[in-house]
Amino acid sequence: MKVAIFLITILVVFSSCSSSRLLERGDYDGAIEKAVQNLRKDPGDVDEILVLDRAYKVANELDRERIRFLKLENDPRNTDEILHLYTSLKNRQTLVRTVLPLHLPDSTIEYQYVDYDREIIDAKLGAAEYYYENALRLMELNEKKSYRQAYYELLKVDEYTSNYEDTEYLLHKARRNGISRALVAVKNHTHLNLSPAFKNELLAVDTRRLNRDWVEFHFRDLDETIDYDYYIIVNLGMIDVSPNATEEKDTIIKKQIEDGFEYLLDEKGNVMKDSLGNDIKIPKYKQLVCTVIETLQIKEAFIEGDIEFFSETPSQLMKKEPVGAASLFEHSSARAIGDTEALDEETLKKVGVEPLPFPDDAEMIFRTAETLREAISQAIRSNRLLIQ
Repeated sequence: MKVAIFLITILVVFSSCSSSRLLERGDYDGAIEKAVQNLRKDPGDVDEILVLDRAYKVANELDRERIRFLKLENDPRNTDEILHLYTSLKNRQTLVRTVLPLHLPDSTIEYQYVDYDREIIDAKLGAAEYYYENALRLMELNEKKSYRQAYYELLKVDEYTSNYEDTEYLLHKARRNGISRALVAVKNHTHLNLSPAFKNELLAVDTRRLNRDWVEFHFRDLDETIDYDYYIIVNLGMIDVSPNATEEKDTIIKKQIEDGFEYLLDEKGNVMKDSLGNDIKIPKYKQLVCTVIETLQIKEAFIEGDIEFFSETPSQLMKKEPVGAASLFEHSSARAIGDTEALDEETLKKVGVEPLPFPDDAEMIFRTAETLREAISQAIRSNRLLIQ
C-alpha cells in the first residue's frame, strides 16, 4: 500500500511539473509539450510563450549540432542516430505549429517552416544501406550467431525501406542458416523387436513446447537435405514385463434379518395378551451368510535407458542422463458365493464387475510410450540450454 501511494505521488509530481521547471532541468521536449498544452488553453500566456520559444530554439540547435558532428565523423554506423534526430526535428516542428503564431505584447513569433522529408529519406536510405552491408558482412562469416544477427540487421533494412535490393531473399537465407536443428532418434538396445508403431508413438512430441526462436527439434528425419547441428539419442536399454499376477481375498459377510414371528405362551401353553388384549408376538430372525471373493489383477511393464545429447560441431557428447517409464495394468473384480441379500449396495457393485483379459506383453510395452514420451520431452526441456 505504501509503495502504491509513493508511486502515485511521484506521478502527480511529474504531471504537475511546470514547463519552466522542465526547461530548467534541460528537458526541452518535455517543456515544449507542456507549454503547447497550456497555450492551447490560453494562447496569450506570455510565460508559456517565452518557455516554448526558448526550449524550441535550444532543442533544435542541439539536434542540428549533433547532426553536423555525426556527418563530419562520416561513420556509417551514425546513420540510425541521424535519422532519429531528423525525425525528432520534424515531430517537434509539427507539434509547435499547432499553436503558431505566438503573440507577445510587442511582437509576434513565427518560425520558418523547414522541410525535413528529404533529409529523413536520405537518412533512411543511408541506414538501410549500412544495415544491409553489415548483414552481408555477417553472413560471410558463415556462423550461426552471425546469421542470426544478420537477420535482425536485415529486418532493420526492411523497416527503413521496402524492397531494398534482395532483402527478402537474404532474410530467408539468414533465417534458414541461423537456425540450430536437433534430430531426436530412438535406438533399441534391448532383446525385443519393437514395432514401428511404438517408435512413432514415442516420437509424437508436440514441438511447440520445445522450439525456440532459433532452435528447432525434429522427431522425424523427413528431409535428407537438412544438416543437423545436434543429435539427441534415446537409448532403450532394458524392457521388463512382469508375469500376470492375481491376488484373491475372501470376506465372509453375515447379516441378521427378521423371519416371521411366534406367539408368546404362558406356563399353560396359552397365548399371552398385552394390556389391550392383543396377542403378544415375538419376532423371529435368521442369519444370512455370503462369501465375497475379490480378485485383483496386476501386470507391470518397465523401460529403462538413457538420453544422450551430441553436438555435431564440434563432434562430442555433451551430456548423458537416465530416462525411463512404466505402465501398470490393475483391475479389481469380485464374485459372491452364498446369499447376496447379506451384501450392502457398495459390495453388490463390486460383485457386478467381471475379470478382464490380461493385456499381452506387446500391449503393456506400448502403454509405456506416452509416459516415456513425456520423460523425453522433460529431459530435453531441462537441457535446452545445451542446444544453441
